[in-house]
Amino acid sequence: MDEDEDTTSYDVVINHEEQYSIWPAASDPPAGWRRVGKTGPKAECLSYINEVWTDMRPLSLRRAMESIAPD
Repeated sequence: MDEDEDTTSYDVVINHEEQYSIWPAASDPPAGWRRVGKTGPKAECLSYINEVWTDMRPLSLRRAMESIAPD
């Protein structure tokens, strides 16, 4: 095994604005972030995020834009 290979297990985390990231599974997520239940290698977690995070706008912006959108 290549010593530069990342063997860290990661958790997919999300914040109150519904923005995603990854965090080492062995550590608690930073304040304001919570686990979503997906754990695995970095590439797998990033692939998961790519599938589920289809709207990159923060939740507060999406809500503000919905409130001004014409019916």
